[in-house]
Amino acid sequence: MVETSLIIGCGSFIGSHLSEFLLDKHMDIYGTFFRNTKNIDHLKDKITLINYDIRKKDEIGAIIDEILPDYIFYLATQNFVTPSWEDPETTLKTNILGSFYFLDAARNSDCDPIIEIISSSAVYGMNYEHEIPIKESKEFRPLNPYAVSKIGVDMLAYLYWEAYKMKIIRIRPFNITGPRRTSDVCSDFAKGIVEIEKGRRDTLNVGNLDSVRDITDVRDAVKAMWLLSYKGQFGDAYNICSGNGRVIREILDLLISLSCSIDRIKIFQDPTKMRKTDDFLQIGDNSKLKSVGWVPSIPLEQTLEDLLGYWRNSIE
Repeated sequence: MVETSLIIGCGSFIGSHLSEFLLDKHMDIYGTFFRNTKNIDHLKDKITLINYDIRKKDEIGAIIDEILPDYIFYLATQNFVTPSWEDPETTLKTNILGSFYFLDAARNSDCDPIIEIISSSAVYGMNYEHEIPIKESKEFRPLNPYAVSKIGVDMLAYLYWEAYKMKIIRIRPFNITGPRRTSDVCSDFAKGIVEIEKGRRDTLNVGNLDSVRDITDVRDAVKAMWLLSYKGQFGDAYNICSGNGRVIREILDLLISLSCSIDRIKIFQDPTKMRKTDDFLQIGDNSKLKSVGWVPSIPLEQTLEDLLGYWRNSIE
């Protein structure tokens, strides 16, 4: 019997890669999107798409009861720090209330799916050196409204597992990047470099280059998500991370070394790109994820090269 997956937030960066991965597993895929289908236009003939706004309370229950999925991957949240400072109310409402509407609908549905709900490494917030690498048990110290909203999502998922014994797994991705990623440090650098290659600008504006980030390729990340869906412990949280720290300056240098316009790239450190608060040191502990058999296979250099390729094909 063919199994069915519902990806809520299918049009997102991670959602599009997860869709591709699950199609290779010969599953029936249903995916919700909100406004934009750019990331999944190439999949329109292979999956069933549903236009859905997670802020609308009464829609999701009918969607779940019509599909009766075996798996639900809930990825549809506001996933950026900067907008959460500009409009914290919308971020909190979208992420916390949207997740509540979904979880309550799933609880009252006619099926009993395995559910993965996306949290974030941002929940850990401020880290001290003795806490590195960061384990799932680390105290939350949020540094922005986005992180606070993700704590709400994370704890709602825990509550619905504890109170209603739903089959819920929480995932806490660190920095996930790769083709189709926008508005993260790797992608912003890659896009800017390609714009310089194509003569659209001559300077790359950057922010803090001294932060340390744990970066995983999205194609490795979706493998982890699938593995956790049948090997993860319900109620638990799992970091998705490489376990290695990379200084942002090193990432920039690697991308520049892969460019065909090395001599033309000028760097300007822009104070307006500095965040109000920043979690300067983020390296995750992936031992819990590895205990269920996950092994990352794509090196950072390949990820960055593929990011450059994505932007070269996207920018005229």
